[in-house]
Amino acid sequence: MEFHLKEEGMRIDLDYGQLDISSNDEYGFRPFQLMVASIAGCSASVFRKILSKQRTEIADMTITAEVERNEQEANRIERIDLHYVIKGYNLDDEKLYKNLALARKNCSMVRSVEDSIHIEETLESVELSS
Repeated sequence: MEFHLKEEGMRIDLDYGQLDISSNDEYGFRPFQLMVASIAGCSASVFRKILSKQRTEIADMTITAEVERNEQEANRIERIDLHYVIKGYNLDDEKLYKNLALARKNCSMVRSVEDSIHIEETLESVELSS
């Protein structure tokens, strides 16, 4: 990965597009947003892969992230609460939670920060009619 300095932050050109990073959200994504997005995105993609392998029929998944930061320590991320809303058919909450725990164990981003950021995951299921 190669990052380039720009007037208000950094830029990286990736295969799928350009990413601007800045402490000012008028000029790019803020670093903490990218950190949270990486954790939520990794967790969700591993979770989805597990559900797919188990043939759990998911129509939609949304994740809400609440972030707690510590202003006394350079606005460090201390806690991320991820809340999943799973919409699908024949959903079993106990099975969903077991699979979410398995996803957590296999998500490289969560594992990378687990000793420094408290991550709490909750979910709710919405049963769709056929």
